[in-house]
Amino acid sequence: MKFLAITLIAHHDDRSPTERLREVVGHAVLAEELGFDGFGVGERHERPFLSSSPPVVLSHIAARTSRIRLFTAVTTLSLLDPVRAFEDYATLDHLSGGRLELIIGKGNGAAQAKLFGVTPEDQWERNREGYELFRRLWREDRVTWSGRFRPPLSEAEALPRPLQRPIRVWHGSATSRESVDLAARHGDPLFSANVTHPVGPYAELVEHYRERWAHYGHDPAAALVGAGSAGYYAARTSQEAIATYRPVFDARVALQRRLGLPVVFPTLEDAVRRGSILVGSPQQIVDKVLRYHKRLGHEVMHLPADADGLTPGQHRDALELFQAEIAPVLRAEIPSRPFPGAGGTP
Repeated sequence: MKFLAITLIAHHDDRSPTERLREVVGHAVLAEELGFDGFGVGERHERPFLSSSPPVVLSHIAARTSRIRLFTAVTTLSLLDPVRAFEDYATLDHLSGGRLELIIGKGNGAAQAKLFGVTPEDQWERNREGYELFRRLWREDRVTWSGRFRPPLSEAEALPRPLQRPIRVWHGSATSRESVDLAARHGDPLFSANVTHPVGPYAELVEHYRERWAHYGHDPAAALVGAGSAGYYAARTSQEAIATYRPVFDARVALQRRLGLPVVFPTLEDAVRRGSILVGSPQQIVDKVLRYHKRLGHEVMHLPADADGLTPGQHRDALELFQAEIAPVLRAEIPSRPFPGAGGTP
């Protein structure tokens, strides 16, 4: 199994945006130091997030790191011009030495959809059309194309041509079969959000992905799945982990209620029992990930990159414990395919 640390760059406290963004870069450097395989930056265009420009943030991370893979989580193609997005990410691919991987999706949030003039009626079609043009731009030196949502192209050349030919693109999936079907149709990997609800709905979407994958004529053994987790904190004993993480979890629930969001797991114990949150001893976390793997069959998993209310020392200690006692067991138990190399084919 491979492990990513991912942030949406939520900004809830009194620190300046400068401080919060620099913290994100520091977390990426720490993730590489500790042995994580990848670091992901989300894309949101509304409060309380500062993640409106993943290419800029990831470019700075690329300059501060040398090995770790760089992910978007997700690139919201329903909101973006695919040509402009290609130019940004092809440039980043070169600057990172071919370490870039993209996770694409329609995105969430009514405010950001309004900001870009996207409606619930057209968002899925925008995502599909945007991706199909985006996909061609990575593979073809000149593109002739027409669609509904941007001006047509005639022998258009988008520069720079990328270092990775083509880059690997994952499809982020939370609740909809549209994104699952799009991934399966094109033979692309799927990344299940697996954060808000119990595992059942996510497992159903992953099963649908595998069914559609076979329907489109792809080798079932070639399907690739990643999955998220809603939180992480490990300590030597479950009692210590629960006691330390409880204030973090309770603050999250209070924020959800203040924002009028549904609270799926009202207590930490309920979240540990029914959700994807990973809080406990190293052995408890290993056992839980293995149980989820039986449902999802995932080879890649993400953890939250942010301290999320933990002190810097608690945050680092928990990540060190993960890499020392949890990751080695899961890597041995769950084989995973290598990431593409620079210039290679996924």
